[in-house]
Amino acid sequence: MTAPTPVSGEGGVDIYARLAELGLTLPSVVPPLASYVPAVQSGNHVYVSGQLPMVDGKLPYVGKVGAEVTPEQGTELARYCALNALAAIDALVGLGRVVKIVKLTGFVASAEGFTGQPAVVNGASNLFGDVLGEQGRHARSAVGVSELPLGAPVEVEVIAEIA
Repeated sequence: MTAPTPVSGEGGVDIYARLAELGLTLPSVVPPLASYVPAVQSGNHVYVSGQLPMVDGKLPYVGKVGAEVTPEQGTELARYCALNALAAIDALVGLGRVVKIVKLTGFVASAEGFTGQPAVVNGASNLFGDVLGEQGRHARSAVGVSELPLGAPVEVEVIAEIA
């Protein structure tokens, strides 16, 4: 995918350059699994549908965090979810328009007794901070759930403010 002309976000961060510095490439937008779209703009916000940690069209791991998937693997998967969310934003409006990641909700398919959801969802939070700097700091929920689509261990949804 060819990046659009680099534009600095509200905080002056050249998001495309920062992705390159971090060795990250925006993936293709993950096709919806049901009747929804990957992202919708309403006013000056983009609402990103739940993003699974798809890599090249596949889930690298399936199962529950704390059982089949280690917390460290879950954290890595949350990063992929966040990168997929950035791809959805980019495809809809371009990352250069991002003013702020406002809210992140992370869902972690959790084994019984697993209570490390916040640390797992840090994978997504840290990716937004690494890429967007201060613009990536956000409000957040990290929720343990019994199951996620396709057996995914993690899912992330995002609300971003845009210029």
